[in-house]
Amino acid sequence: MDKIDRRILKSRQAIQSTFLQMLVKEGFDEITVRNMTEKANISRKTFYLHYMDKYDLLDKIVDDHIAQLREICDQKKDIGLIEDSVSWFSYFEQHKSFFAALFKSRDASSFRKKLSSFTMGEINKKINEDSYPITDKHIFLKFLGTAIIGVLESYILDEVDSDIEIVAMQVKQLLYKLNIQITFPKTGYA
Repeated sequence: MDKIDRRILKSRQAIQSTFLQMLVKEGFDEITVRNMTEKANISRKTFYLHYMDKYDLLDKIVDDHIAQLREICDQKKDIGLIEDSVSWFSYFEQHKSFFAALFKSRDASSFRKKLSSFTMGEINKKINEDSYPITDKHIFLKFLGTAIIGVLESYILDEVDSDIEIVAMQVKQLLYKLNIQITFPKTGYA
């Protein structure tokens, strides 16, 4: 197993920590590599040894969050989409300031694409083929994924005045009302 040099880890940690602080305080659109490196007390050359630009840095951090979300989903894979929504929404609650900054950003479109793709993939794993009310599976997954992300975004940006359990429960109720057949792997029953 290759060990990463402590200096590399320290530089990456300084860059990411400074980036996250600036993201929450100033917003993604206002961050520049120059300002970030000054606040992190590193050279621009050091930054560019690790990342191509601020978009690459954001992509790597978003990828880390999606990996953590995937791990949560994999741990909860036997409980179905509806029950899984509480733990999924709770993750976003724990990282609310980070996700709020991204949802507010005009320039963080790669975040939305990755989150949408991930959400559609997780929904696809959890629902029966009988759930697709139309022949185009992609449209159905896009519809559900966009709806869930829209509710999540509204919650993260404080446009919804409810706690996370109530929001997750309402998403669960909407899925039931849409009569979506959820696969429960242990029993095979919806």
